[in-house]
Amino acid sequence: MRSFAFAFSGIRSCFTTEQNFRIHTLLAVAVLALAIIFNISAYEWIATALSIAFVIVMEMMNTAIEKLCDVVHRDLHPAIKKIKDITAGAVLIAALSALATGLVIFLPKIITHFKPI
Repeated sequence: MRSFAFAFSGIRSCFTTEQNFRIHTLLAVAVLALAIIFNISAYEWIATALSIAFVIVMEMMNTAIEKLCDVVHRDLHPAIKKIKDITAGAVLIAALSALATGLVIFLPKIITHFKPI
């Protein structure tokens, strides 16, 4: 049970201190609302859930690595900058992958929904 408490504490810490985490969470809620509105299929739910989880996990890993880097070396350092840039790039790739998945799933449904009868 303590492990769950630690895990939820980490999630809460990311949510309260990291703006990008809050943005990703808000976008995830919006996507989940769209999924309900458009009644997506089971396979689309799986792809959506995995995409959301991938982005959230990558954002949390990025945050953890940045915090660790700040403890290891407080001042500007080229190697630390490179590490932070790489982890930010990983989040970007995850987010772009999720966006592509979302477009494949939702764009046809949105177009059909707004298409004149």
